[in-house]
Amino acid sequence: MVIFRPEMERIIPYFLYLFLRSKSFRDQVAFLTSGSAQPQLPIRDMNRIEVPLPPVSVQRQICLVLGALDDRITLLRETNATLEAIAQVLFKSWFVDFDPVRAKQEGRAPEGMDDTTAALFPEGFEESELGAVPRGWRVMPVGEAVECVGGGTPDTKNEAFWSPPEHAWTTPKDLSNLQSPVLLQTERMLSAAGLAKVSSGLLPAGTLLMSSRAPIGYLAIAQISVAVNQGYIAMLPGGQLPPLYMLFWCRQNMDTIKSHANGSTFMEISKKAFRPLPALVPATDILTAFQTTADPLFGRLVENERQAQTLATLRDTLLPRLISGQLRLPDAEAAVASVL
Repeated sequence: MVIFRPEMERIIPYFLYLFLRSKSFRDQVAFLTSGSAQPQLPIRDMNRIEVPLPPVSVQRQICLVLGALDDRITLLRETNATLEAIAQVLFKSWFVDFDPVRAKQEGRAPEGMDDTTAALFPEGFEESELGAVPRGWRVMPVGEAVECVGGGTPDTKNEAFWSPPEHAWTTPKDLSNLQSPVLLQTERMLSAAGLAKVSSGLLPAGTLLMSSRAPIGYLAIAQISVAVNQGYIAMLPGGQLPPLYMLFWCRQNMDTIKSHANGSTFMEISKKAFRPLPALVPATDILTAFQTTADPLFGRLVENERQAQTLATLRDTLLPRLISGQLRLPDAEAAVASVL
């Protein structure tokens, strides 16, 4: 760890923070870093990094412009966390705690639910391999309830598999820094020849992606058609359990999923081990009612994430040009005002 203590009369802390996120800083760090097995940057070499220092008054204006973008991104991400939490609570109430069924069993009206939706739930339980579950609901292997596939990696040394870049191809790295369980873009793209080397092909938008190793448990619903590498178990839409249900099911059952993993170098759960896991399949009309409520929440979350990523791209585009003085502040302010 390195602690930076800015000299307040020369550099505003937030301006330093912006510089530390810039490509200029990353490039200088890369140049000064040594070692292949375990790259490192001696702290003494930090003194060699050059920081552009416009007047403090200009720094303050830059911070105001880019800070407005950061504030908006933060608000969108906080809103998304709330939307996701609402859907998660609904899933847990209906499909884990079985609150509507318990209420009806006790002769009470399910709380916060209209009569039409309440009528869809049974009034009691029956035993299953998962214990007591609502009467009439089924338990089946997750691999029978949804189609689960893996992927692969074309030869990275064969340029014909990667150029021209035509089709999105994802590795779990794409999910590692997501703020919301939504995949909108990938770091790498495949050519048509490269896509032909991935046995599962191009998966449709709406596919739930779960990293199956290093680490297990990253989750996102792809909003684009995408091919996957071998580090995923991908659950396609169109099965008996919709992707949004499966997103929350995987979270709820992640400890069980991880308990079926094995490996010496790193833990991995194979499709063979994942597919037999028992999944609760509610009645179709109840799943439809869940989607009617949860899908609009997730739709808002997706649009918020699109906007957040657009704003982040604008911020990262403006940042080096403002710091270097290539872009005038009035022009940057106009660009920010047009999207806020």
